[in-house]
Amino acid sequence: MENKILLVDDEKDIREILRLSLEDMGYVVLEAENGVEALRIFEETRPALVLTDIKMPRMDGIELLQKIKRANPEVEVVMITGHGDMELAIESLKLEAADFITKPINDDVLEIALKRAAEKIAMRRQLKAYTENLETLVEAKSARLVEMERLTALGQAVECLTTAFLDIAGDVRAGMENFNE
Repeated sequence: MENKILLVDDEKDIREILRLSLEDMGYVVLEAENGVEALRIFEETRPALVLTDIKMPRMDGIELLQKIKRANPEVEVVMITGHGDMELAIESLKLEAADFITKPINDDVLEIALKRAAEKIAMRRQLKAYTENLETLVEAKSARLVEMERLTALGQAVECLTTAFLDIAGDVRAGMENFNE
């Protein structure tokens, strides 16, 4: 599991409570009080997970989500929403947020959402590793195939030259026999 997470919320008390919960879950927590600050921290540290409130001053969570996804589509963003913000939560899912959780935040629900996001990250990395391994194997097999084709062509050329030399040698022997007679 990726252990670095960017926590974004304009309410200091909520950030403190969430930071404690996230640290208990084993995360190294980076904090931002708004989307502008969060984007700066994101660009500097590139965490794989972001947990952000939707409604914030200066830059809301939806705009932050869009900018993060543009910068790196593989980052998983979990949105925090109030009960009245369900339309915004649904919009965030359409914009490829990993999940959303509602306030007041239940630690179990938070842990499940983050675990799912971390699993997506791990699966994506595993798929990338498998793909790279497969590409390496295909490249190696292709190189062996090309080498085998070269050796086959070389063998055919040697066989043709051998036949030609034998024919020439036969002709020279016949010519020598005729000359000797």
